[in-house]
Amino acid sequence: MEQEKIVIIGGGVAAMTAALYLTEQPNWQQKRHITVYQQGWRLGGKGASGRNAVMGQRIEEHGLHVWFGAYVNSFKTIETVYDKLQRPPTSALSTWQQALKPHSFIALEEHIDDQWQTWPIEFPVLPGNPANGSLDITVWDFVKMTLAWLKEWIPQFELAARVQAKSTQLTTKKPRDRYLLRHFHKQIQTLVSDGSEAWQTFTNDIQNLNQEITSTPSLLVDKLNSFVQSNNTLQPQISEKKDSLVIWYIVRKLKRWINQELTELLDDNAELRRIYICADLAIAMLVGLIKDKVYRDGFGVINKYDFRQWLLKNGANKQYSVDSAPVRGFYDLVFAYPQGDFKKPSVEAGVAALAMLRIALCYRGGVMWKMQAGMGDVIFAPLYELLKQRGVNFEFFHQLQQLTPGIDESGQKCVASVLLQQQVSLNNSSEYQPLIDVKNLACWPSEPLYQQINHEQALLLKQNNINLESFWSDWPSCYQAHFGAQLPTKTLQFKDDFDRLILGVSVASLEHVCPQLLAIDDNFAAQAKNVLSVATQASQIWLNKTDQQLGWQYMPPSEEGPILSGFSEPFDTWAAMQNLIDKEQWPASNSPQNIAYFCSAFPCQEYPPQSDHGFPARAKAQVKTNLTQLLTTNMQPLWPLAYNDNDFDWSILYTQDDVPESARLDQQYWRVNVDPSERYVLSVSGSSQYRLATDGTQFSNLFITGDWIKTGVNAGCVEAAVMAGMQTARALCGYPQQISGENAFEAL
Repeated sequence: MEQEKIVIIGGGVAAMTAALYLTEQPNWQQKRHITVYQQGWRLGGKGASGRNAVMGQRIEEHGLHVWFGAYVNSFKTIETVYDKLQRPPTSALSTWQQALKPHSFIALEEHIDDQWQTWPIEFPVLPGNPANGSLDITVWDFVKMTLAWLKEWIPQFELAARVQAKSTQLTTKKPRDRYLLRHFHKQIQTLVSDGSEAWQTFTNDIQNLNQEITSTPSLLVDKLNSFVQSNNTLQPQISEKKDSLVIWYIVRKLKRWINQELTELLDDNAELRRIYICADLAIAMLVGLIKDKVYRDGFGVINKYDFRQWLLKNGANKQYSVDSAPVRGFYDLVFAYPQGDFKKPSVEAGVAALAMLRIALCYRGGVMWKMQAGMGDVIFAPLYELLKQRGVNFEFFHQLQQLTPGIDESGQKCVASVLLQQQVSLNNSSEYQPLIDVKNLACWPSEPLYQQINHEQALLLKQNNINLESFWSDWPSCYQAHFGAQLPTKTLQFKDDFDRLILGVSVASLEHVCPQLLAIDDNFAAQAKNVLSVATQASQIWLNKTDQQLGWQYMPPSEEGPILSGFSEPFDTWAAMQNLIDKEQWPASNSPQNIAYFCSAFPCQEYPPQSDHGFPARAKAQVKTNLTQLLTTNMQPLWPLAYNDNDFDWSILYTQDDVPESARLDQQYWRVNVDPSERYVLSVSGSSQYRLATDGTQFSNLFITGDWIKTGVNAGCVEAAVMAGMQTARALCGYPQQISGENAFEAL
């Protein structure tokens, strides 16, 4: 049987996941020949990382990469990689459990009376392996969870009300509302055993058809929890409408009571305010999920709204909740600021609500998981090693220039050719060996391994400080000026060189690499236009002091450093990453004590033409300015001991050599992700409708993949990219058959 030739363009999460599953079936090599073409010297896409040999083999990332414990498909995939690779026990990270560790402590920042107040949250560690979880939750699961939390919170509200001599008695007078409570009572009377005076009064009012039904907040929320546990609740064609109205009525009644009796207490009571925010947001989401019939029609029906807009529509308190730290933290998490404009956030309500539910309901182990080295080391190095063992071919230093459409022998539209630019020549035409060893761990370097590149070209690259991963690189002109010829190209022809093409570039690259395809396929063009992306900025600093020595005041029992969000711009997210120090290679007599990662969206309204070679440097300079502002001003509320008379103490920045304090910042790391392949994929309101499936274009041999296609997450994250890669593999070979959570936006 003739092998099917599959070409994969790009080495990001989705592309490599597709390659993994295409090689999972027995005897796959008899069926398929797979070649990966990757620009530059490393795999990873937006998740690429490198080791800086000059600076202690330190880890340099594109940004902060943390996995959630609800990334079911991602953990299944990485578990497969480590189990099949069978690294020796002497390897620094021989198992996935060594490579990823659960993390439970997060912090959110509230801005109250012009001061930042930290809201520390430690999630419980849950038993189980994330790979064995499921994303196939229902709205009904969320209803049950919300009411369980309300059952915990309402007594705290009642206690606060009694302390302030506020009322805790509720009355229902309207005929329709009394009708709903009678239905409610009928459904639960056989489920509960309650001898309390409040329950007896409630029952008597129901049975005697009183014009006024008396209850308490605790009674209603307690019995509502019993109501939603009934197998008969929300049964279609039986009592769905009445049941949903009962839930809607009771939670809104609880909300009205909280607002009436307690909102005036919130400004002076941080603990009560935070419980109120959680309860108010949960109630607004619950009301919206029921009112908009998300439980029946899927989360896609509310994607026409921005998440904040949807919360307001469903009664969330604008002053306390809609712009609260949890909401701002989520927008920061997904960089939900088109063009980096922090005044105009946008994320689809269905995408946001589903993501929050999954994070809260579906995690196992820790709510988050931290990688114990760079993402390139933990994820992409073992992926590469396993795929190489299996016989996948890798062609590094091949940059995609153009896809050309054509017609196949059956008259269908297809990709006829792929034009690639060969960025460098290798010594003796040998295969590029991309990995290095750092403390017994296979890693990607932060720059090409020049000794494997043609000596004259390598020298020219270094002399001109060429970045082979940059869209704006002037390498072609430098090469032509020096060698008197253009960079060589390679053209792959349909049938001769490939039968199927997996396009693993990001959505922002489409207008540059396949404009002819977009001109033919209106839906593909609509996806390229409406699924937006945003530039991001990231920085890492190495420190001579621990978080506590810098004045950070919140140490949970787990003694974890925080992952903090909802903070001030230009960097709204900080992660304490001291866990990585021992994976770097610093002098034993002089090593850092701490590492801090920062990231945020990067304001950029327009991107200049490819000929503007200086654009990346200008943008990166702005990131340095932003980092300087962060340290000189913004971090003082979090690190008060890092300042002397309000001046930042530059000596706390670690350097290998004895350099003046004014030069210590220059030895830290910062970057800007403006390249089309590096920008973060957004989920702006109304955009999911434009996402295509992996085989959703008009081109019969083209399979698109990445976190920008239709996946069941529809947001920029590792889980979406993994699901996309799994879907691509399934479309090509039928495996894997099951992908957890992929139909969440569809009607039930």
